[in-house]
Amino acid sequence: MKLIGSYTSPFVRKISVILLEKGIVFEFVNDAPYSPDSHVSRHNPLGKVPTLIDDQQHAWFDSSVIAQYLELRGDTPALLPDDAWLALHIHQVERLADGVSDCASIIVREKLRAPEQQSTEVLTRHREKILRGLDKLETLAAEGRLLNSGTLNLADIATGCMIGYINFRHVVPNWCVDRPALVKLAENLFQRESFARTAPPAA
Repeated sequence: MKLIGSYTSPFVRKISVILLEKGIVFEFVNDAPYSPDSHVSRHNPLGKVPTLIDDQQHAWFDSSVIAQYLELRGDTPALLPDDAWLALHIHQVERLADGVSDCASIIVREKLRAPEQQSTEVLTRHREKILRGLDKLETLAAEGRLLNSGTLNLADIATGCMIGYINFRHVVPNWCVDRPALVKLAENLFQRESFARTAPPAA
C-alpha cells in the first residue's frame, strides 16, 4: 500500500494516523501537488492529496473516502461505531474539522500572494468560518459523545490533524482561548505515537 502526499497536509496526516493506528504497513511518497514536477495528477485527476494506492493498484482519493475504505477493510481498531446513524454523525464532525482545515489552507495560500494582491475579504471570511467551526467543535468536545469520548474515532483524528495544522501554520494563534475541551483533546492526541510520528516538519 502506498500513500502519496505532502508532510504538511492535515488530510495526508489524517490518513497516516489512521494507517499507523491500525498497524497497516504502507510506503509514504512525498509529492507536493503544487510542485511543478508533481505526479499526483497521474493518480488523482483533481491533482490533490492524499491519494492511496491499494494492494490491487487502485487509487483512492479524498481523505474521507480513503478513511471509509480503510474502515471497510476491517483492520482494528475500528474508528467508527457499528451503529450506522452514530457513524454518520461522527462522519459529519470529521467533515467539520476537515472544513476548518480547508479554510486554513485557503488562508495560507492567500498569504503567499504579494501583499497588494491579497484579498482582505477572503482572509476575513475564512477566518470567521474557522472560528465558528472551532466553537462548534469545542461544544462537541465538551459533550464527549461524538468527539473526545475517550475512545479514539475518526472525528478525533480529523480534529487533531486540523489543530496541528493551524498551529503549524499560525493561522489562528489564539484559537485555544476559551476552548479548554479542544485544548485537552489536542494534548491527549499529540501524546499518541501516531501523532508524534506524523507531526509536520519544523520550518
